[in-house]
Amino acid sequence: MRKQAKGKENKENKKKRTQGNPKWAKVNEMRSGDFLLMIFTAALVIFGIIMVFSASYYYSISQDGTAYSYLRRQIMWVIAGFCAMVFGAAFDYRRYRKFAIPLLILGVILLALIFTPLGHTANNATRWLKIGPITFMPGEFAKLFVIIFTAWFLSEKPDRIKSVTRGILPLVGIAAVYGLLIVKQPNLSTAITVCGIIVSMMLVAGMKWRYVFGTAALGGAGILSILLFMKDTYWYQRMTSFVDPFQDPLGEGYQAVQSLLALGSGGLFGVGLGKSVQKNLYLPEPQNDFILAIIGEELGFIGIVLVLALYCCFLWRGVHVAINAPDQFGMLLASGIVLMVGIQVILNIAVVTSSMPPTGINLPFISYGGNALLMFMFSAGVLLNISRHAPKNTGVE
Repeated sequence: MRKQAKGKENKENKKKRTQGNPKWAKVNEMRSGDFLLMIFTAALVIFGIIMVFSASYYYSISQDGTAYSYLRRQIMWVIAGFCAMVFGAAFDYRRYRKFAIPLLILGVILLALIFTPLGHTANNATRWLKIGPITFMPGEFAKLFVIIFTAWFLSEKPDRIKSVTRGILPLVGIAAVYGLLIVKQPNLSTAITVCGIIVSMMLVAGMKWRYVFGTAALGGAGILSILLFMKDTYWYQRMTSFVDPFQDPLGEGYQAVQSLLALGSGGLFGVGLGKSVQKNLYLPEPQNDFILAIIGEELGFIGIVLVLALYCCFLWRGVHVAINAPDQFGMLLASGIVLMVGIQVILNIAVVTSSMPPTGINLPFISYGGNALLMFMFSAGVLLNISRHAPKNTGVE
């Protein structure tokens, strides 16, 4: 009887604390998070492990003498990514506000350090920082840094987006600084992704379309000037090689040609999981940027459609989280993450199908690579955290 009375008293005290203190109420109202988002994220990551093993099989034997080196490393990164996702899901997203400016500055510093002796060059590009045994790509983390800053900047004073001088120009300046530092590596696809994220988030916040058309016109004029007056430059070769990669199948068009051969060989249903021919040292590093070509060859057009459907499901839940976010910062933060994944999927498909110049960009959650996988899984965790704060009548569980 005494224990029952004590338990009843504890429940009454807890109820009083909840009613009298908003912080207690918020903790008790915290939801479990978007279950479907977790399922879709897990499905993409598990499928990525399978395809990384399949795509890297012969390349791994050639490089390391064993077929399992890339598989082991990918599993290790998935475990680390899972820890990052758990942290992102548990850490209150509203606390990122106070880190917005420091993270933006940190991103610029890390990108600038690439051009010092700390920069690490591989495959004719300097995109990595090497500090002792640790190697990482600042460009991957720059995406998340600009998302957090842009979300903070536009949510602190929502009317900023209506002003050219107070809202639009500062963000355009940040996009220009980040874009130039990344293009100089060179890494055109990451620069496009970062700038695309910022501009798209500005549109979500209420920027008028006429500014987008103006920016697009300037970009088009820049591309046209390269095509007309800079024919002997590296950028001209990069921009024109994708139009007909078979004109130089052993040079600039080599990767695009091998990718198209893989996609064409797959047909409707594919040649079968693990039976790709192009991964047999024809397509360079097939487990990375061109893993979609191996998916197309082994699983066919149907396999690619199913993968894209899985991405659409992930983006659907991300949009759902953004729409039902409890504040504008959460809405913009979720929108930025959704846009990042969506833009990167589109760019990867464009590169693999030779619809744009070949440039290094991985397929989110699926391609091999620790930096990108950590960043995407952490971002999925942030989406889960935002969904945990959604009102009860939204259906986000």
